[in-house]
Amino acid sequence: MNQPLQVVWFKRDLRVADHRPLALAAAQGPLLPLYIAEPGLWAQDDASARQWAFAAESLAEVQAALGHLGQPLCVVRGEAVAVLRKIHARHGIAALWSHEETGNGWTYARDKAVSAWAREAGVPWHELPQTGVIRRLKTRHGWARAWDRRMAEPLAAPPAALQPLGADWPTRIPVAADLGLAPDPCPHRQTGGRGAGLATLASFLERRGREYRWQMSSPVTAFDASSRLSPHLTWGTLSMREVSQASADRLKRLRGDESAGARSWRASMISFTGRQHWHCHFMQKLEDEPRIEFTNLHPAYNGLRPDVPDAERLAAWVAGRTGFPFVDACLRALDAHGWLNFRMRAMLVSFASYQLWLPWRATGLHLARQFVDYEPGIHWSQVQMQSGTTGINTMRVYNPVKQGHDQDPEGRFVRQWVPELADVPTPLIHEPWTWDGAAGLAYPPPIVDHAKAAAAARDALHAVRKGAGHRTTASRIAEKHGSRKAGMPMTGQKSRRRATNTQLALDL
Repeated sequence: MNQPLQVVWFKRDLRVADHRPLALAAAQGPLLPLYIAEPGLWAQDDASARQWAFAAESLAEVQAALGHLGQPLCVVRGEAVAVLRKIHARHGIAALWSHEETGNGWTYARDKAVSAWAREAGVPWHELPQTGVIRRLKTRHGWARAWDRRMAEPLAAPPAALQPLGADWPTRIPVAADLGLAPDPCPHRQTGGRGAGLATLASFLERRGREYRWQMSSPVTAFDASSRLSPHLTWGTLSMREVSQASADRLKRLRGDESAGARSWRASMISFTGRQHWHCHFMQKLEDEPRIEFTNLHPAYNGLRPDVPDAERLAAWVAGRTGFPFVDACLRALDAHGWLNFRMRAMLVSFASYQLWLPWRATGLHLARQFVDYEPGIHWSQVQMQSGTTGINTMRVYNPVKQGHDQDPEGRFVRQWVPELADVPTPLIHEPWTWDGAAGLAYPPPIVDHAKAAAAARDALHAVRKGAGHRTTASRIAEKHGSRKAGMPMTGQKSRRRATNTQLALDL
């Protein structure tokens, strides 16, 4: 074949449906669908084998779907610029097509390198949006309306067929060891692939989601009541647009039905559609300011916590051995599932940042590796928010004992994940150190006095907030990053209602 290729670079958009780069490129000429398994990406401290396992399952479905169209997915292990340069030298690249990506710092630098190579080689690179994130955004005013318009656009149909390019293109999907990833058992991990994503969406909208609004906060109910779509959105087996339109259609079908069940469904679907906006709202923060993955959003908090974490405290937190049963149960459940409901994610970060006084970058990296649905924009925005370093959000210091009583009053979740406490009476399950038999437990005492540690943390952060210039800088941050909707007050303003939705941005 002498005609240069249209190369469609799949990244975190592992689907054929509603894939605009694929649809547009297919109309231009012979097309090479390409996935680059990048060892450099998977060597980063926020990457894990559980994430790759989900991605590999999704890649297998994409490869099969493209094969049915005529040209299977080409999978190459290597670094992006080197791979693209080699393809261009051997076959010619007429144009490179991909979705925009708001990824971590490594992918940001990688994309800059690809952009420089494409300019030098004279290869047009067409990057198309796939979420509500807006590149080179000048102001947040009107952002929500722009999100609505983008999500209402028609879904892109897959190409009717692709011209076969021959059998010379590699198709083997690497295993985790090929990418240098250590074993990472996650026995209850969600299955990757579009088929699983569509089934998860359908079961949520038609069966599981009725009590979503009320049951997503507790891990006792959230594993079933939450949509569980977040890994499919992270890896792009489903597009945000099709999830948004399916949710809107579900709401439309509920109109006019005044039964109690329909009212519950409506309330839950309204909450769910709102959280789709919040999903992209937090990603927009990283798009606008990539440094928040690494440095405090508000510089006044620089040096507040030690740069090097207390090794003993960090190890106890990672292992789920802090002596606080509800915290430990959440950490252990996350390790086994690769997922946790958002309120509990916020509690884990808050406990690590306030009661344990650990630097958010260290704990954030552990959680990033644990989350199959790790979305850098949401993750690092929320880690900073829950650690109190944005300067514009309410300080939320979770009481780990109270959270246990509130979210797991019967101790069901704790008994499941912390079996060492099986004999502790239910009234004391969240404070086993107060039980007469505590000395015989194979479970550690509390690693800190949580009330004293929380008070010290509050005092330290309040002192920073009272510092000269804090409010001025915070106002600039709020102008750039703050929501323009009720529920996330600007600095110096009081919200008319508590901003609970800001801590529940991704129960998807």
